[in-house]
Amino acid sequence: MARYFENGAGELVSDALAGFARAHADLVRYDAADGFVTARHPAPGRRVGLLSGGGSGHEPLHAGFVGAGMLDAACPGRVFASPHNRQIFRASRAVAGPDGVLHIVKNYTGDRINFGIAAERLADAGIACARVLVDDDLATDSEDIAAGRRGTGATVLLEKVLGAAADTGMGLEELVDLGTGLAGRCRTLAVASAAHHAPATGEPAFELPPGELEYGVGIHGERAARTRDQGTVGALVEEMTGALLDALRPGPEESVVALVNGLGAVTSLELYAAFGELGRVLDGRRVRLARHLVGEYVTALDMRGFSLTLMAADRAALDFYDAPVQTPALRW
Repeated sequence: MARYFENGAGELVSDALAGFARAHADLVRYDAADGFVTARHPAPGRRVGLLSGGGSGHEPLHAGFVGAGMLDAACPGRVFASPHNRQIFRASRAVAGPDGVLHIVKNYTGDRINFGIAAERLADAGIACARVLVDDDLATDSEDIAAGRRGTGATVLLEKVLGAAADTGMGLEELVDLGTGLAGRCRTLAVASAAHHAPATGEPAFELPPGELEYGVGIHGERAARTRDQGTVGALVEEMTGALLDALRPGPEESVVALVNGLGAVTSLELYAAFGELGRVLDGRRVRLARHLVGEYVTALDMRGFSLTLMAADRAALDFYDAPVQTPALRW
């Protein structure tokens, strides 16, 4: 049994958030009563507050991206569980601008329900609220799945672009149009050779024989539709990248922004090897790699796996992506 380092059942998230806020006290504040994090130095020209959130266990998502140039607030729930609508409502009210607040929501049932309830409460309070839904997971792109594609790694890229756009004074409807359009130009695939360990039991979420992996795993430990031989990283990344490009089909005026993301227990050596293979495949397909991130951005506790995200971006999106940012987990 793998034991987590914690003070007791149910205390890990709140203890971690308190420590996180102290470590980054120059950038964020932590509201311990309602369990949300806000930015200390939002851009003064923002007319719309940006808020995201979801289950804990995916750090640095979402609290790590609160700060200048990205989110005004993040609402972490319990591990792999949606934040309560009360958290979302109070955090939204705290950061709403004169044009309201934009929720960036990953496509999971619990998140959609709780963010939806919070939006209704905000409307009753006279605060304009809209939503951008992130649904980039190619593995769940099927008419047989009623909920639609899951939201995964593209969340980080969208938060970065929308944060920069909000800094220019863009209004709520404009941000929704930009975010919704870009969300449709993002796809992600994730693989894992070993599951995460549940904090409550210390047991792995699933078992895999040596040399096999889940192809299309979810960030909460959801099993994939198929298990396959792990093979070489070159062959694996070539298959993953080909599937992403076939889904996106970048246009002649577009290049791609890539995220090579560790799911919690993959080394930097492996992630950079995967990035090198990704670049090779893109070069071979004559797709321009305009920007990239390599590291841990959307984890799944200690899952041994990684994800690849591609966002097809035009010049305007790249300009927003390049804008300055200063958050605990991302800054330039």
